[in-house]
Amino acid sequence: MDSERLHGEIADLLPGLVAFRRDLHANPEMAFEEHRTSRRVADELRELGIEVHEGIAGTGVVGVLRSGEPTRMVGLRADMDALPILEQGDRPYASRISGVHHACGHDGHTAMLLGAARHLARTRDFDGAIAFIFQPAEEGRGGAREMVKQGLFERFPCESVYALHNWPDLPVGVAATRPGAIMAAADRFDIVVRGKGAHAALPHQTPDAVLAAAELVSQLHTIVSRRVPPTQNAVLSVTRISGGQSHNVLPSAVELTGTVRSFDAIVQDTIERAVRDIAAGVALGTGTTIEVQYVRYYPATVNSEKEAGCALEAARRAGLQARVSPSPAFTSEDFAFMLRERPGAYLWLGQAGAQGCVPLHHPSYDFNDDALAGGVKWFVAVARLALESARDEK
Repeated sequence: MDSERLHGEIADLLPGLVAFRRDLHANPEMAFEEHRTSRRVADELRELGIEVHEGIAGTGVVGVLRSGEPTRMVGLRADMDALPILEQGDRPYASRISGVHHACGHDGHTAMLLGAARHLARTRDFDGAIAFIFQPAEEGRGGAREMVKQGLFERFPCESVYALHNWPDLPVGVAATRPGAIMAAADRFDIVVRGKGAHAALPHQTPDAVLAAAELVSQLHTIVSRRVPPTQNAVLSVTRISGGQSHNVLPSAVELTGTVRSFDAIVQDTIERAVRDIAAGVALGTGTTIEVQYVRYYPATVNSEKEAGCALEAARRAGLQARVSPSPAFTSEDFAFMLRERPGAYLWLGQAGAQGCVPLHHPSYDFNDDALAGGVKWFVAVARLALESARDEK
């Protein structure tokens, strides 16, 4: 089916999807709290005659649509949660929940996948089964990991799985992905430097936790440039320092927090080991004690080669300008947990209009409704193409 015909077939869906998306935007919910959102999704799927499964990872919803010979299954995933951000702007559908904002466009992702479900439910012009996976808690809480732990792919045996994310760096009508790593692994470190505390005029009476923390920050920022091979990519950033309450008191403790992003497990190992080694060395040299907690909370998002090609071909069939991205992004994505279990691909969908676009996670960000049609068409096209490919292989 050519892209013009497909666009014509979904055109009547767009006003309803815009209204649905803006309703989600006005009523955002945080990770594992997407009760209203998941109810709305489940109700919409039931009205379409789609088999609905609720309560997966708490607020996750999976709809299953079958047509023809349903011996093969493909998974399509959208995330549903919002962020703890106070929205800025006077749009009529602005967040009604103070301090909670759909600043990453998950309201748009949910609307696009629902639009694909609506179209495929009425046409049923495919041979196989499609699992529409509406996932909670992408923003740092690992909802995809929890769905996998609770048997997502045992209950819904997808042969491949696909997802997208709106991308403000690309214009509307453009889509990009790549084989291999497309998003980084995300690690977090929390470090506590402990002295004893003393009068600031008598620094010789205590190990200086502030001075040790300053030295630690300086040395941590040498890890990427001096421990990681220049042919590899990684980022380490100290993002918070907290300690002390008075100008004339040396605090007994200083806390540091930061993040590490990388694409290779060996690089992850190298950086974690270096963080711990540097902390031990600074502690020894300053007489402080230093405690390190290092958590690898999201792995790298890695596309399988065949499925990345399928995602790009589906973009072309959807009438999008398909590009192979020359490099991955240092942001992270918990869809990585699904890609560890099944082959699949993650796509960036252009979000920027003629005036550009506010970055993701910004207080004034809003999903661009002009991107809805492209996302719906891509979900439809990739589902059909993946099922065709699975049939041909058998």
